[in-house]
Amino acid sequence: MTYDQLKQQKELILLDCISGSTAYNLNIAGSDVDKKGIFIMRQEQLYGFERQDQIANATNDEVYFEIGRFLELLIKNNPNILELLSMPQEHVLFRHPLIDLIKPEDFLSKLCLDTFAGYAQTQIKKARGLNKKINKPLDSERKSVLDFCFVVYRNGSVPLKEWLNEMGYSQQECGLTDLPHFRDVYLLYHKSQLTNGNWFRGIVSGADADNVQLSPVDKGLEPLAVMNFNKDGYSVYCKEYHEYKQWEEKRNQLRYQSTLSHGKSYDAKNMMHTFRLLSMAEEIAVYHQVRVHRDDREFLLKIRNGDFEFDTLMQMVEEKMQHIKLLYLQSSLPALPIPNIAEDILVEIRQTFYQGSLKN
Repeated sequence: MTYDQLKQQKELILLDCISGSTAYNLNIAGSDVDKKGIFIMRQEQLYGFERQDQIANATNDEVYFEIGRFLELLIKNNPNILELLSMPQEHVLFRHPLIDLIKPEDFLSKLCLDTFAGYAQTQIKKARGLNKKINKPLDSERKSVLDFCFVVYRNGSVPLKEWLNEMGYSQQECGLTDLPHFRDVYLLYHKSQLTNGNWFRGIVSGADADNVQLSPVDKGLEPLAVMNFNKDGYSVYCKEYHEYKQWEEKRNQLRYQSTLSHGKSYDAKNMMHTFRLLSMAEEIAVYHQVRVHRDDREFLLKIRNGDFEFDTLMQMVEEKMQHIKLLYLQSSLPALPIPNIAEDILVEIRQTFYQGSLKN
């Protein structure tokens, strides 16, 4: 079932909510309106091979979880799922009476320390990643294998390109052979050494080559140099370059410009959500409630606006984490949710819903 088909069969939707920044009370001008919800598969689909855990629209800002998957994630104290179950009434567009069988207090546990803090760590990792991309941007022109080759020369080593330029050679005129027992080390020759009309294949086959290539060399020919190809370094670079270009292509331009404008070189929105998640974890330990609406909006928006240095925020995170860990040690929350509760609820919801569908 596609997103459009689900929207045409609204009787399958059990919960439909406005989520994200609007529900958090953190929306600002230009904020997207996200939606999350719960649906139930048609009975014939449940019995067949085509099971579905989730349905989303093309932009992934409207996501619906199948009731079975929803309860499975609820047992794991998934933050998105707990938030959806605890959504403020003003952001609930539709709520089927069967959802009342699922009560947050039956599932909240000390596992929330790991899940909410785990999500917070993910946000920090994203913020750090952007910091690295902004402060160490990659060149627009991709480096080649030749940029990772070095020649032993004058009691040291020099980049291959530099050596070729000094010698007046081109890479196409050169040939390589393996140097036994030395990983990624080669003996280098030049066509000027040939007198029988033979030729070498070149160090690489072309600009897009991902490795060096070898040439046949006559016995007794003395190499002009010893060359090393830093193959591991080249592999790491290719991975980072690919990730960087993907990020560059997919990044939210408004959000990126906002990051540049506050001059802190980290994704302030990620850091805002880090503190939101940690505060929610703290509230669960103290009040045994998931408080989606953020009364600390002013502080969180200051973080989003880049009012703090990254190191200052990281120190605040560390202090907050130590405090939260102590709260969970003292909390009366159970260590883990009880899976049987969720399973019993799931069976009751499916039986009641499908029986009602047959009567209709």
